[in-house]
Amino acid sequence: MSDFLSESFFHNFNIQENIQEETGNLVSYIKGNVINPIFPDFPMELGTVLAMLVCAGIFVAVVPLLPLVLVLAERKVAARFQNRTGPMRVGPWGTLQTLADGIKLIFKEDFIPQQGDKLLFRLAPYIMFACSFAVFAAIPFGQNILVSDFNIGIFYIMAISSVIVMGVIMAGWSSNSKWSLLGSLRSAAQIVSYEIPLGLSILTVIMLVESLGMREIVENQSGGIFTWLIFRTPFTFIAFFVFFISAIAEVNRTPFDLPEAESEIVAGFHTEYSGMRFALFFIAEYANMFAVSAIGVTLFLGGYEGILPGYDFLGGLPGFVLKTLGLVFVMMWLRWTLPRLRVDQLMNLCWKYFIPISFFNILGTGIWGLIFKDDDVWSMGISCAIIYVCLIGVYAVAGRNLARRPEPQTSSA
Repeated sequence: MSDFLSESFFHNFNIQENIQEETGNLVSYIKGNVINPIFPDFPMELGTVLAMLVCAGIFVAVVPLLPLVLVLAERKVAARFQNRTGPMRVGPWGTLQTLADGIKLIFKEDFIPQQGDKLLFRLAPYIMFACSFAVFAAIPFGQNILVSDFNIGIFYIMAISSVIVMGVIMAGWSSNSKWSLLGSLRSAAQIVSYEIPLGLSILTVIMLVESLGMREIVENQSGGIFTWLIFRTPFTFIAFFVFFISAIAEVNRTPFDLPEAESEIVAGFHTEYSGMRFALFFIAEYANMFAVSAIGVTLFLGGYEGILPGYDFLGGLPGFVLKTLGLVFVMMWLRWTLPRLRVDQLMNLCWKYFIPISFFNILGTGIWGLIFKDDDVWSMGISCAIIYVCLIGVYAVAGRNLARRPEPQTSSA
């Protein structure tokens, strides 16, 4: 922490130098093991471009499959919460139901409002899908399962994900519908507001790791579960929950799905969309759910590193996917448990609570770094002890308040 502003720290941001040295990623692997053996006479630049196209093709094939799995999982989770079976007709135990729904959407009529802006109407879903797809380029799914090891990876992810709101506004404006426009403006206010506590929570991680590279953040947590950044300090423990709740608001999930409040604005910014264009919004939403969960796992939960030091237990690609799906399940759990917030409650939570808490976390992380200059057993033990005592206190206070019986009210008669 003491070297946070040192010259060596800023030296890590020499982008050109790091690009020339990066070797442990998918592009380099495909170029060295596939492109060069098959096309040995290819120029270096063309080989790199071809390898990048192959990586893009892999992710274009995989990312649209996420909604097929996650939509089915959410419908099964909702059915379990509501004591029913969920989709059971198409395929064994209903496993092919979302595939049938996708085929249905492909063959549906593509309707464009006559009085709307046709260019922006067509462009909006592609912008949202492209930005959701581009985020995956900087997420390390494994030791060498990374498209490009940006030394400013987290900055790149935040910049790309911020463009998604432009697609939302374009969709609402171009539809020439007051319901769509209202939904898009709500979404813009919500996303822009919750980007602030989300970014401030990420800043606590950057202060500890002293790097913006996603792989370096994961490698800093390679000593087992107690070296994960969520347990490194009490302030990063709080920052994880601020980050996760803000991420739920970013992807417009319940209880923060005001841009799609069915009782008020039908379906939000994509009310006028149908067919495959609506499917692109659907793919982008569930891809964003997986992406923000993967970012949370990378920043706070050890990424692809295992739970036990020296052992690959719940590590690598399978461990990373399991942790990510665990956070996705929590999002689904909250959707079918909590009611929707009002707009004033939504904004109060962000501006009056999350942003001050985030600044408190930054200040506390800086003080913690001055006191414990090295991450040793003592600092991690004290951190875990403080977190444990605080959780016991919160549990005791919450349990006492929930167990309190309401006072009987006098009859008006």
